[in-house]
Amino acid sequence: MLDVRNLQKTYTGRNRTVEALRSLSFHIDANELVCLVGPSGCGKTTLLKCMAGLLAPTGGEVMLDGRPVSGPPPGMAVVFQEYGRSLFAWMNVRDNVALPLRRKKLGKAREKELVDHALEVVGLADAHHAYPWQLSGGMQQRVAIARAVAYEPKVLLMDEPFAAVDAQTRADLEDLIRRLWRELGVTVLFVTHDIDEAVYLGQRTIILSKSPTVVQEDLTIDLPDERDQLHTRSSARFGELRAHVYEQIQRAKHHSGDTEASVPSAAGAATATPHL
Repeated sequence: MLDVRNLQKTYTGRNRTVEALRSLSFHIDANELVCLVGPSGCGKTTLLKCMAGLLAPTGGEVMLDGRPVSGPPPGMAVVFQEYGRSLFAWMNVRDNVALPLRRKKLGKAREKELVDHALEVVGLADAHHAYPWQLSGGMQQRVAIARAVAYEPKVLLMDEPFAAVDAQTRADLEDLIRRLWRELGVTVLFVTHDIDEAVYLGQRTIILSKSPTVVQEDLTIDLPDERDQLHTRSSARFGELRAHVYEQIQRAKHHSGDTEASVPSAAGAATATPHL
């Protein structure tokens, strides 16, 4: 469904050139939920913008369903970290969710059906006429997610969407994403800086090196498909996986695209380590 091939991005300024991404390659199959994590400043947001067609790569390409991405593709939606800047304060919840549907010209009845369904599945069925400034941060992010759901994307890109909410709200939103992923059958790439989140959410976790960035490891998350915050996070296997991801990120801080680190098996990681 989503194929990143030798993606490169270099920023050229007046006094210097910065190589942000160096020959990044990975793929995501249809209906997969994949997390992407790496050291701070490794280019996660740059990568996501290139994948969304919002930023032109210097080299390589992104393929969506067999077609190259050269601009924002119609089958893709993006949920950004700064929900406060992605919602329009002068529009109520319903109008914010409906906004991208207007380009589809679906008709009022179909538009209403999609908006009603999206707000219901994110738990905001009673908030249609509220304005973003009247809602908590977690509720505002639910509005942003509802807008993406209503658009009926094939692929959903999420750029650290829960970074600005409290821990309890974050846990609720993580479970919401897994539920929506299963119910809607959408392909999800979830960018995060939180190691626990990268292990809890995904079927795979892609670990990036420091900039200039390459894929350091593509790790299968072999946790049960049915997960919950209490039992999954307290399991021995969860601790092993998060320790392994933490170890690889520590290695990634010292290995850029110039030298790729050797990657041990996750089966050997046994010591739980604080998240980054």
